Formats: sequence, structure tokens, C-alpha cells
Amino acid sequence: METPDNAAGPTGPGRSTAPAVPTGIAAQDWETASAEPHYRAAVVDLLGALAYGELAAFERLADDAKLAPTLGDKAELAKMATAEFHHFERLRDRLTAIDADPTAAMAPFARALDDFHRQTAPSDWLEGLVKAYVGDSIASDFYREVAARLDSDTRALVLAVLDDTGHGNFAVEKVHAAIEADPRVGGRLALWARRLMGEALSQAQRVVAERDALSTMLVGGVADGFDLAEVGQMFNRITKAHTQRMAALGLAA
Repeated sequence: METPDNAAGPTGPGRSTAPAVPTGIAAQDWETASAEPHYRAAVVDLLGALAYGELAAFERLADDAKLAPTLGDKAELAKMATAEFHHFERLRDRLTAIDADPTAAMAPFARALDDFHRQTAPSDWLEGLVKAYVGDSIASDFYREVAARLDSDTRALVLAVLDDTGHGNFAVEKVHAAIEADPRVGGRLALWARRLMGEALSQAQRVVAERDALSTMLVGGVADGFDLAEVGQMFNRITKAHTQRMAALGLAA
């Protein structure tokens, strides 16, 4: 997954504001925090969801490369796909290291993510770029919000695999060029991005609702600082970041 290259800092598009001084679980390492069974289960769920997301991103970018109009574009997407697969490997290895089966950890999230990708299959190259830029960034925003409440070891891993693969600036450049060549493209892509936003938030809420450990983490059972009001604020921040990304693309939110 990725965060747009043009994010200026910790509060820019795709970034979330972490607590200045970690407290509670966020101040602990994995060995200490994982003594709580519910917290351990939530982390396994989180890493499983991330791992499947990275694997799906690798597959999608490889497919998108087939639609690329130039050899240079194909090469750039292939490089990004490779980066996503390396992220997947890190998560898979971490799950193994904490005695969790990676395949079993990913399995509960496969259907929701596969459904999302099936329902939002792009019809052309530009829609594929916008999907990766918007969809992946929404997921990254969500995971960064959660990461601020994780133990230090897990937080470091999650933030590392959310590092930008370069797709942000690449998508912005290509979409701007397409709109300049044909302004009518902007309206179509804006509608497409709105649909992606709605589908992505719907799938995120579905996944959390179906996984008790994750939902408990979000509403304050095993992680510090989250409650129902904060969850609402979190989704407001994610929506605001989406609006900023749309502006960067030259599209209306």
C-alpha cells in the first residue's frame, strides 16, 4: 500500500496525527502487549488484513501493467508491484514469527477485498490509476490511524509497509496529462473516484464489524484512545484526506 508522494507531512493527505507521547499499549513492545489475548488476536487480524491487501495490490498492479500505454509505464507499474510483494513478504514473515499461520490470518479478509475489487474493476488505464491512488490511500489512512494505538514493534512494521511505492505521484502526473488532453475525462474520473470512496468505506466497516477483535480495538477495548465518537472522527479525517487527494488529481470530490 502507499501514501501519496505529495503528502507534505504527518497531517497531509494520507497521513494521520499520532499521539505525541505514546501511552498504554502504544508505549509497550510486542512481548509485553501480546500477553493480552484479545490484543494479540486483534494484531493477527490486522496483519492478516494488511497482508492480503498487499498481495491483492501486487496482483492488481501486475494486471494494470498490461493496460499501460507505453513500455515505460509498464516498467513503472512492474516496479511498484514488486514493492507491494515485498511488503506482503514482510507481513507474512512477521505472522510466522509470532506463531500465527499467515494463510489462516488472511483468509477472513479475502472475500471482502475480492468483492471490493470485483465491484470496482476499472474499465481502462486511467480508472485503474485512480483506483490504486484513491482506494489504496483510503486503506492506508485507516491503518495509520490504528497504528498509532499499536505496540511499538507492530506499529513500526505497519508504518513500514504503508510506505509509498511511487504510485501517488505517478497517478497524479498521468491523470493531469489526460485531463489536459481531454477535459471531459475529468468528470468521468471524478464520478469514478466518488464510487471508489463509498465502496472502500463500506468494505472497511464490513470487515471491522465482522471481526470482534478488530472492532473491540477500535472502540476502546484493547487499544487506548478509541471510542465510538473517535471512530466517527477517524472516518471524518479519512474523508477529508480523500478530498485533498481528489484536488491533487484535479478532480472534484
